Amino acid sequence: MTIEKTIQGCGAVSVTGNTGLEIASVCSDSRKVCRGSMFIAVKGFAGDGHDFISGALDKGALAIVHEEDIDRTITESHPGAAFIKVSSSRHALAIIASNFYGRPSESLTLVGITGTNGKTTTVTLLYRMFTDMGYHCGLLSTIANYVGDKEYEAVNTTSDPITANSLLAQMVAEGCEYCFMEVSSIGVQQERVSGLKFKAGIFSNLTHDHLDYHKTFAEYLRCKKMFFDMLPADAYAITNADDRNGMVMVQNTRAKVITYSCRTLADHTCRIIEESFDGMLLRIDGTESWTKLTGRHNAYNILAIYSTAVTLGARPEEALISISKLESAPGRLETIRGPKDLSVVIDYAHTPDALENVLTTLRDIAPERELVCLFGCGGDRDKTKRPEMARVAQKLADRIIVTSDNSRTERTSDIMDDIKAGMDTKGRAKSLFIENREEAIRAAIMMAAPGATILLAGKGHETYQIIGTEKRHFDEREIVAEIFRNM
Repeated sequence: MTIEKTIQGCGAVSVTGNTGLEIASVCSDSRKVCRGSMFIAVKGFAGDGHDFISGALDKGALAIVHEEDIDRTITESHPGAAFIKVSSSRHALAIIASNFYGRPSESLTLVGITGTNGKTTTVTLLYRMFTDMGYHCGLLSTIANYVGDKEYEAVNTTSDPITANSLLAQMVAEGCEYCFMEVSSIGVQQERVSGLKFKAGIFSNLTHDHLDYHKTFAEYLRCKKMFFDMLPADAYAITNADDRNGMVMVQNTRAKVITYSCRTLADHTCRIIEESFDGMLLRIDGTESWTKLTGRHNAYNILAIYSTAVTLGARPEEALISISKLESAPGRLETIRGPKDLSVVIDYAHTPDALENVLTTLRDIAPERELVCLFGCGGDRDKTKRPEMARVAQKLADRIIVTSDNSRTERTSDIMDDIKAGMDTKGRAKSLFIENREEAIRAAIMMAAPGATILLAGKGHETYQIIGTEKRHFDEREIVAEIFRNM
């Protein structure tokens, strides 16, 4: 594709040089520049792409996109290159990536979901559901990216524009009709989804998270809402009417608003009739349907995917039959049964609201069982939620074990002190503090009463632990299985 076509609509302020040249690739990482590349200089948190412009040109870049002025000695020493100054490099990157890959989102039914909790479960279930209904689908999620049934590693909740558009282009080439994508607040704020055409956007809920990045809850909300503000008029905005911010999200959207609720009147409604470790009997829009998932939060997830499917044209009975076959996403209320009638539940819950949802579900399912909650908090992340998670655990669990999560470059003991600060005397009396997570899991299981439910919260699908800057293999399923074998 020529430089001229690649930069269409990117917000160019000035263009110099030959824009008729064909480019071989687009990149924002100077290490990936090769002969014939277009390099987009983006200001990041760890570095500024403008500092690498000269090196990119020396490696053979044919075009440079930049938002800051470039030293004349650089432009004059590379007379064969084109220089495109833009008002925002981040915005330009998103538009250019879409252009370069042929605007693939316009050839798919692209569905995005945003919210604090439930994003991964919802997109995974949508991907499986539409696949079960006979469609060829793609998935962009925290756990993995899929083009049809081919898996690709996921690095961020919302992929960077080049990765996302590359995968979307592969989906188009392989005949995919739908793609389901997680959309994070950080991804929206950093314009990773600008330039993508969504057919539907789903809002799940909004609770405490990412305040280390956004600083205030108001800014966190604003970034979530931006996603719905950008939806086109021919799209759908599918929102949780039970969340206090559900209607706030869609108040300025041009898209057609569809509501879902488990508590009040809405376009689509759901009620829980029965609930157990094995699943739930739901009444969705007046029809009873069984699901293998459990928990009120999963009732919302199920209702969200049902609402989406019906909105996009699926027959209600077809959607309900597919829902009855679905399994939960990896690491979401994943139950392992063991000796002494113990049940170990692995869940990704890493926010106060998510932890409360899971503990409430487990308490409702087995009110007579001892409920043990093991959790930690991530290092170098939002510190304000640490005491809040402690208060949730203290309120709902019979026994608490505080341990490490991904401590990163923080001292685990300091993180645990922040958690402890959220407990009163009663909470601390029923708590153990064990830094080593494997030892903590072993203690939780060995000390549990017969028939107890033991929640391992925070890791979920992750099979690693980050301590310092080292990423170590750590799979809770393997650890639990080994403990059970030796009991």
